[in-house]
Amino acid sequence: MKFIKARLSMMCAQELAVWGAYPTSMSNYLGSAGMGYLIAWFFAIQGLVCLVMPALVGIIADRYVPPHRLLAMCQLGAGVAMGCCWWMGFTAHEPSPLWFTLAFTISSMFFMPTVALSNSLIFKLLRRGGEDTVSTFPRIRIFGTIGFIVAMLFVNCAGIDDGRLVMSMSGTNRFQFQFWQFLVSAIISLVLCIYSLTLPDVGVNPHNNDESLYDRMGLKALSIFRSSQIVVFFIFSMLMGMCVKVTNGFSGPFITSFMADDGYAASFGAANATLLTSISQVAEAVCVLLVPFFMKRYGVKVVLTVSMLAWALRFGTYALGNPGDGLWLLIFSMIIYGVAFDFFNIAGAIYLEGATDKRFTASAQGLWMMLTNGVGASIGTVLAGYVIDYFCHWTPSPVNPKMSLLVGNWPAAWLVFTVFSLITAVAFVITFRAGRK
Repeated sequence: MKFIKARLSMMCAQELAVWGAYPTSMSNYLGSAGMGYLIAWFFAIQGLVCLVMPALVGIIADRYVPPHRLLAMCQLGAGVAMGCCWWMGFTAHEPSPLWFTLAFTISSMFFMPTVALSNSLIFKLLRRGGEDTVSTFPRIRIFGTIGFIVAMLFVNCAGIDDGRLVMSMSGTNRFQFQFWQFLVSAIISLVLCIYSLTLPDVGVNPHNNDESLYDRMGLKALSIFRSSQIVVFFIFSMLMGMCVKVTNGFSGPFITSFMADDGYAASFGAANATLLTSISQVAEAVCVLLVPFFMKRYGVKVVLTVSMLAWALRFGTYALGNPGDGLWLLIFSMIIYGVAFDFFNIAGAIYLEGATDKRFTASAQGLWMMLTNGVGASIGTVLAGYVIDYFCHWTPSPVNPKMSLLVGNWPAAWLVFTVFSLITAVAFVITFRAGRK
């Protein structure tokens, strides 16, 4: 158990670095590769696989395979499949949508359960060491945000996050497409696969041959839904899951769309969407440390309500901002993202860990992942795609016709999401009942 906090922090850093390498830049790549019409579905894929995989993997981790070994297996599968995405982008300007989607789906099937799996492993090891999970978990989880930021900035600074003209050694211009971020993600995933095997073994829950099929399948973990407040918590978690996918899927295309406007085409913000978006992750790293204070002082209801209001403010400032005189609004929106994301994800994980039977830690976290990043994210991403398609359309970039931009009435689209967040916050305040503890 020596240095366990440092080792878990390193695991978190790698876990979210796998994810941070591609989501903010993937939409621009899909647009330039002729798959812009599939952006909403690509982000929905990660939600659809969460309908089954996190809960299933959570049950396996609780009863059959130690979490650290299962984490290694999942990262291996995710890394290999993501490597295939890179290979298809590397060998073809416009890869087959069918095969590219299939490889991305397989990678998501293996990766998405690891987020909840790593959370449950942290909680189990902290409890074994007698640590206070409310105060200790965020300090470990902050390294996940740092890993996400490092991967995102590496991709941006290396020039592999968007289609841009670069100068070759021969002095000629060439257009560099965005597909290398998938290789970065694959490499980190394979490194984490090996690293996971070095983590302590927390074992599995004991079981005997007299157990019913219901118990053997781990369905006893569904008993957590006997609590009406847990049910309400899960319902609103699904609604918040929609917001996360909306901002992940369309922030990049929104910011780069200003390149189609002569007044903003040469602006730093429009040309560096990933770098600008990385401010969100920096804010997230700071806000992680605020969660224990607010959780202990005000309770989960206040914290989650603040998160919902922050989402409304996030979308509202997007509607008003631009890379010129409205750049400060975009930056403010990125900062607010830290509150919106952390006060939901970190506080939710801590609340669920304390409100459920410790025998079902991995299962409960997996179910939460299933409903938020599965049901909520899938429905939200698809609906958001229809909203964006109604107000915006893809068009060749005036700077380079090989790059496509998603242009249109973005303010109207963001206002739709703002109203949704406000209505959700009001409904949550009325229906959720939870004490400060």
